[in-house]
Amino acid sequence: MLKTETPSPAHTELDLYPVTELVAALVDDQLRAVHAVREAGPRIAAAITAAVPRIEAGGRLIYVGAGTSGRLGVLDSVELYPTFSWPHERAVALLAGGMGAMFEAVEGAEDDREQGGADLRAVAPGPDDVVIAIAASGATPYVLGALEVARAAGSLSIGIANNTGSPVSSSADIGITLDTGVEVISGSTRLKAGTAQKIALNTISSALMVRLNKVYGNLMVDLKPTNAKLVQRAVSLTMFATGADEAAARGALEQCDFHVKVAIVALTRQIATDQAEKLLAGSNGSVRAALAL
Repeated sequence: MLKTETPSPAHTELDLYPVTELVAALVDDQLRAVHAVREAGPRIAAAITAAVPRIEAGGRLIYVGAGTSGRLGVLDSVELYPTFSWPHERAVALLAGGMGAMFEAVEGAEDDREQGGADLRAVAPGPDDVVIAIAASGATPYVLGALEVARAAGSLSIGIANNTGSPVSSSADIGITLDTGVEVISGSTRLKAGTAQKIALNTISSALMVRLNKVYGNLMVDLKPTNAKLVQRAVSLTMFATGADEAAARGALEQCDFHVKVAIVALTRQIATDQAEKLLAGSNGSVRAALAL
């Protein structure tokens, strides 16, 4: 049996636990997810290092998965736009069974290897694209079909699995094994296996955005203020980075369509926002470099 499917010997009477003990067992078991991702740190770093030049060259992040793994890929892809102003068309998510499977399980879709290849082929992967294939078992046919097409297209393929020696990890250019072991509820990989995948995906995409100059210090300076909360966050970030009061921060932001990067450079260097935009354009979008010019 796959390790993720093997019954756990630790909680054989889980159904008899009082609620407080049940909660403790479920929560404590999640700690293994963090350890598993930390153990895979060198492979995750290798994946990020290999992905950066392709993304800088205009490539896309393409996520492929089924079930929980696929839904986590969708989640990571859609959150990149409000968080980092990452274009929707450069974060593509393929989910076995189609987007309807995001809300209702499509039985058998994950077993269709040919469909996985066809779905990836339909988005025309190229050598600058980064395909992130995710499967807890590490043997999902849909995902393996997509990986085959990714390799043929020359895309960088990153395989993320929760079982050692899995086909998804071994057939990708860079395999990442998140060895979370047995689940507290046997076979339910939506638990710590899914948690580890979420952490790994967050780490990969966030690190890429840092390397693409969408973070200044540890400030999220390239967010897309699509609602009132994010508008106020843009104001707060600008105030924090520059020491300006709220009126000055908001005034600068209003002149540049609430682009935090531009407002920071304009206020810090005491220049017009259009001049700040030019400095940023000449420094590859780096706030730190623009301030040093």
